[in-house]
Amino acid sequence: MTSLFTPVQSAPTGHPAYSQTSPCEPATAAIGRKLVRDALDVWHLEPLADIAALIMTELIANAVRHTSCHSIRLIVGRPCATQVRVGVVDRAPLRLPILGRAGEEDESGRGLLLIHRLADRWGYDLHGPDRRPWGKEVWAELHARSDERALRPQ
Repeated sequence: MTSLFTPVQSAPTGHPAYSQTSPCEPATAAIGRKLVRDALDVWHLEPLADIAALIMTELIANAVRHTSCHSIRLIVGRPCATQVRVGVVDRAPLRLPILGRAGEEDESGRGLLLIHRLADRWGYDLHGPDRRPWGKEVWAELHARSDERALRPQ
């Protein structure tokens, strides 16, 4: 994986990905949005940028709110030509994401609901040994189709 502190360049082979370790704090959302937009620009997948940046923002917000980690790893990958995967890795493997229900008066609790609605698929992967994982990645995938995604009804 490549950090975006250096100029972004496409990888000629394999599955390109960009990542960056940042503090686990709200201000990191701006870094995550820039990482997403820069990577999608390089891959000529700009139509996915707004949705992918919003998803990255929500993933970061969840890590900030629900873990006590000092840093998180932001990842933007391209598993295939028409797919983008954004994710956030933290060191809180026991704090798994749960798709909840927020009431009308609740001021929070809609992040995963939004991700669930916008992403083609989302989930999490534990990192480390099966019996003793050291962390997890919460991720969401978007598939590039024609510009229909931008017109998808909410």
